[in-house]
Amino acid sequence: MSEKYHPIPQPEELTEREKDDAMGSYLMMFASIAVGLPLPIINLIAAIVYYFTNRSKGLFVHFHSLQSLISQLPTTVINAIGVFWAVRIYFFDWELSDHFKGYVIMAIVFNLAYFVFSIVGAVKAKKGRMYYFLFFGRLSYETVFKMRDTDNSKIQNLPPR
Repeated sequence: MSEKYHPIPQPEELTEREKDDAMGSYLMMFASIAVGLPLPIINLIAAIVYYFTNRSKGLFVHFHSLQSLISQLPTTVINAIGVFWAVRIYFFDWELSDHFKGYVIMAIVFNLAYFVFSIVGAVKAKKGRMYYFLFFGRLSYETVFKMRDTDNSKIQNLPPR
C-alpha cells in the first residue's frame, strides 16, 4: 500500500498571511535570542508557543513552524550545555580547559549554521516555497503532509464540485 500525501501548496495558492506566519516561525527565534541568551530554554519555549499557536493555520504554516521547532531542539541542548558548563567554571573556579574551548567553538559554528538555515527558511517561506532542513525537513514533511485515515474519510465524504 503506497502512502498518500496532501498536495504541497503552491506559492500562488497561499495568502500573504500564511507566508508571513510561516516566515515568522523562523524569525521569532531571532526576537527571543536577546532574552534567551543567558537562558537558552527561552528560545525553545518561544518555538513551542509559536508552533501550537500557528499549526492550525494551514499545512504550509504547520510544516514551517514544526520544522523550526524541531530544529530548535538540538540548538537548545548544545547552548544549554555550554551555558551550564560556563557557569560551573565561573562559580567553581575551574580552569578553561581545551575541551571547553573546543565545545564553545563547535557551539558557535553550529549556531551560525542554524542562523543561516533559519534565514534561508524564512526567505523561502515568505516566497511561498518549501524549504527542507537537513534531518528535520523530512520528519516535518512526513508529520504534516502524510494523509491519515481520518483525512481520507473526510475527502471521500465531500460533495462533488
